[in-house]
Parts: sequence; structure tokens; C-alpha cells
Amino acid sequence: MISFEKFTLANGLQVVVHEEPNSHIAVVNVLYQVGARDESATQTGFAHLFEHFMFSGSYNIPSYDKPLQQVGGESNAYTTTDITNYYSLLPAVNVETACWLESDRMLGLAFDEKSLEIQKKVVVEEFKEHYLNQPYGDAWHHLMGMAYKVHPYQWPVIGKTVSHIERVTIEAVKDFFYKFYCPSNAVLVIAGKVKQQEIAQLCKKWFEPIPARHAYHRVLPQEPRQWEARRKVIEGAVPFPMLYKAYHMSGKGKKGYYAAEIVRTLLSEGKAALLQVDLVDDQALYTRIECYITDTLDPGLLVISGSPAPSVSLETAESALIATLQKLEAITATELEKAKNQIQAQMVYAQVSIVNRAQDLAMATLLGDTHLVNRSIDYVRAVTLEEVQAVGQEVLQECNCSTLYYQTISTT
Repeated sequence: MISFEKFTLANGLQVVVHEEPNSHIAVVNVLYQVGARDESATQTGFAHLFEHFMFSGSYNIPSYDKPLQQVGGESNAYTTTDITNYYSLLPAVNVETACWLESDRMLGLAFDEKSLEIQKKVVVEEFKEHYLNQPYGDAWHHLMGMAYKVHPYQWPVIGKTVSHIERVTIEAVKDFFYKFYCPSNAVLVIAGKVKQQEIAQLCKKWFEPIPARHAYHRVLPQEPRQWEARRKVIEGAVPFPMLYKAYHMSGKGKKGYYAAEIVRTLLSEGKAALLQVDLVDDQALYTRIECYITDTLDPGLLVISGSPAPSVSLETAESALIATLQKLEAITATELEKAKNQIQAQMVYAQVSIVNRAQDLAMATLLGDTHLVNRSIDYVRAVTLEEVQAVGQEVLQECNCSTLYYQTISTT
């Protein structure tokens, strides 16, 4: 059970405090509700680029990391389709330093042309290294483009093309900052060996003077239900063929989400997982196969990817996979209970980390109920066999699936 106190500042900033007296460190986590889904189709990769730019200095502090390192702290950040999250880890006695730094860059950045060019080059190199020059690196571009025709999830966080990043201007950066990086579009979590009253005073001192600015009201086109199978075949300089199948599913925390999470666990978690036992161990049709969910706020994807064994065609491998998925109809109560236990164990283990606790609190608050951080396992426990079977009947169907064959380059 994660204990917390929550309050909201006059400028709309939601603050969550988690006291952990057994720790001598503190985490200051700022989650901004802005991700790749908030970009224009002609200017993608912007949210991720901006994450980098946020470390380039503010009007008052030329280097974000240096003052933090001087008090024994470190920082990091990440961008997803839905959010951008910044977090600092430092000795609890120095928590005010992190509050000062985060509040200052929430107030305003330096918007330096030279810094922007440096960060653009960094992101372009990341794009090339991980997506253009790495085997299967562009698979996600193809898969998302197939699965989403209307919703902005149709491009990955890194962006559609390198050119979108290269042509970003400082004016666009300013507009993005003042549109999304404001108190009312953020959640601040401070966790560790801290006291709620002291944190409240620090927040009033460092964050409440920041102007509220106008709240952004998100209106995104919703992806219509997929009624027909979508398929694509591509070739690349890859060591072996890969099969990808992406099925539309519920968004994070919505109806059907927890049942899909249990299905993912049944299919892919541990040595006794259905895909491993049936397709790798027993039939030897795959060398490896996995299942994961995109965990997005709007309706997401349950994705299965695998590499067929040598001499096994992608068509044969896919047919066998579809047959294995039908076995979810025969899942027993014992198997369901085991999956629930696995998920609960993962949740408990993850919350050993105070950084994870802070981020879970931030995400639960963003979803509208901070208590979700403790109630999620109850929702998992409440999933029935019928709900699990419904995922197989309603989600894991070809008419709801985008299939990608990633083949090796033909030599003939």
C-alpha cells in the first residue's frame, strides 16, 4: 500500500507527496501531459526532441544537471505517445534544489538557437542509430501506420521522418512550451524522506508563483473500429524473418484493459507461457516469441512478435500462432489465478523502487484517481474467466489485426 497526500496549487499544478521515512533519498517527478499524440502529422518527433531541449537551460540556470550533481543528485526523462516525464533522484536533505530547478524550467526556458541545433543533431543521430540503421528498427513505423489511420498514434515517438526533426524552428519550440508546459498540464510527485507540510511550503515557494496560463483542451480524432484484416510485407537487411501481429485493445485503465493484461501474461510471461510452450518448446516453430501491450491512454495495441525457426515460413508460423490463440478459450481457473499472482508479484516488486512509486502516483493522478496506484491489483483480481475469453473472441481476431511480415532481402 502506497500512502500519499494530495493537494492542488492555485495555478492548477497537482501535487502528490509520498512519505517514506525508511529512505534517505527523495524523488522529484514532474509529469507533463504531452506526448507524440499531441503533434502535427507534419511535425512529428517534436515531443521527444523537446524532452532533450528541456535540459538546455532556463533564463536563470544555464545548466540543469550541474547544480543537481553538486548536491549528489541525478536526473533523467522519457517521452511516450501520451506523456513526458522528468525525474530527479537526490539526498532527501537537498530536495529543495530539485524543486528550484524544476520550477525554474517550468517558468521559462532560454530558447537558445545554438542549444536547439545541438539537441536536433542528438535526436537525429538517435533516429538513425535505433530506427534506420538497426535491424527491424523501422518495423514499428510500418506497424503503427497500418494499425492507426486517424489517431496520431500512427507514428512512433521518435517521429515519422528525420526531416521533421531537422526543420524544427525556435519559434515552434516556444509555441510548444507555452502550450503544454504549464502548471495545469502537469503533475508533481515528491517522494522519499520528506514531510508533507514541508513539501507544501516548498511548492508554494517555488511552483505557485508560476503563471497558470490557459489550460490545453485536447481534442483528438478517435480511431474507428477496425473491421478488416490489414497486411503488409517488407524486406530489409535483417538476419531472419519476423512476424508482427497488432490487435486493437482498450486504453489504460479502461474496460477490458485488465483482462488484456492477463491475456498478455498467459501468452508470454514465464517459461510456462502458452506461446513459449506451444510454439517454441512443443512444435519448435519459433525460436522466440513475445507478447506486449502498448499501455496507451487512448485505445492501444496488443502486439505479438516472433521469429520463425529456420525453414519455417512466415505463413506456417502465423497459422500456428492463430491456432494457439484459440486455446485461450480453454484457460482454467487455476491458470487464471496463476496469471493474477504473476501480475501482482510484478507490481509489488516494481514498487520497491521509490522512483517507480513516484511515477506510478503521477500516472494514477493523470488518469483521474491517485488511488489507482493501490487499487489496480484489485481490478486485476476481479477479472473473470469470461472476460479473459472475451479478449480472445473480440480482440484477438483477424478483422481486428494488422499483420507485418518482415522478410530478409531476396537474393534472387
